[in-house]
Amino acid sequence: MLQIKQFNKKNIQHAFFTRHGGKSTGLYTALNCGIGSNDNISSVLDNRAQAMKALNLPAGSLVTCHQTHSSKRIVITKANRYATKHVGDGLVTSLPKVCLGILTADCSPILFSDEKNGVIGAAHAGWKGALNGILEATVNGMGSQGAEIGHIVCAIGPTIGPKSYEVGPEFKETFLDSDSTCNQFFAKSSRLGHYMFDLPSFIISRLSKIGINTVFNIDRDTYSDETSFYSYRRSSHKNEDDYGRLLSTIVINQK
Repeated sequence: MLQIKQFNKKNIQHAFFTRHGGKSTGLYTALNCGIGSNDNISSVLDNRAQAMKALNLPAGSLVTCHQTHSSKRIVITKANRYATKHVGDGLVTSLPKVCLGILTADCSPILFSDEKNGVIGAAHAGWKGALNGILEATVNGMGSQGAEIGHIVCAIGPTIGPKSYEVGPEFKETFLDSDSTCNQFFAKSSRLGHYMFDLPSFIISRLSKIGINTVFNIDRDTYSDETSFYSYRRSSHKNEDDYGRLLSTIVINQK
């Protein structure tokens, strides 16, 4: 379990879980928390409960969503907390003891905290979600619960790093068509006509544009560190059938 010390607050705690310490085996060793994987569901549920135990929370505290690389966020309230399935890529709540969870395997898990107003958020931000507005949607959702942009701070968890994220020219053009200044997030690759994309820096830039200037980046590359992290891209390059999912969480302990 990884934490960013400066991001933890008196009444708000977070965690970026690695793949260590769970019950899953094989491709999913060990703390696979992704229900959407083909792992044994009993192992996944045990792993999720184990993660909550590490935060001194009951298993039922965890709320996740079916992620679709969208710009949709869900505000978790007393009315929908126990809904069977939340579909989207951002979660927001002002409820204590509701642990928001994001599942990733290269995409960025982004945690949001407004300690002053007692509102938290979490977002799954791959390139598509980040480009199409999931960060902004999550912040807007926090605003609907009383958060103020000037009091929101963010943390970026383990993400595929710029030395591992090679993309083709069409990928770069998609970004430049949206904003010509995005050129700064692409470095030349050793492979002709290809580029290395810096997803964390792109996310930090997007957050800055909406007024969030305090962003902590844990700076851990999921692709290059197979011992600690799952990686969709690494699994694809190795022709593996599936991959595990990392869990990132944030919770208000009390108000």
